[in-house]
Amino acid sequence: MTGTDDVVVSALAINVTIPEDLQWTDSRRGEEFRLLTLNVRLLPDGTLAAKAYGRPVAGGRGAYVSFRVPDRPELAALVAAAADRASGLWAGHRGLG
Repeated sequence: MTGTDDVVVSALAINVTIPEDLQWTDSRRGEEFRLLTLNVRLLPDGTLAAKAYGRPVAGGRGAYVSFRVPDRPELAALVAAAADRASGLWAGHRGLG
């Protein structure tokens, strides 16, 4: 059995649904997207990084394209709250089920 100090975690990420009142649109490659989810990563230095993903406004699947998260206090608060919630869920894991 390996001790926890010997385990290398190379990535830790969560997906977060953006509440409807915080969603926004952005364009890429001539197509407008409605941003619906965030992918939040915990970086090795303990800070967080986030990218937004969504669906084309015109419908269809569209490309899986990441977008910058705007510098808005309510989005920063969502990212922080999601990280706090995820840490509690991870801490309470019950192993493989």
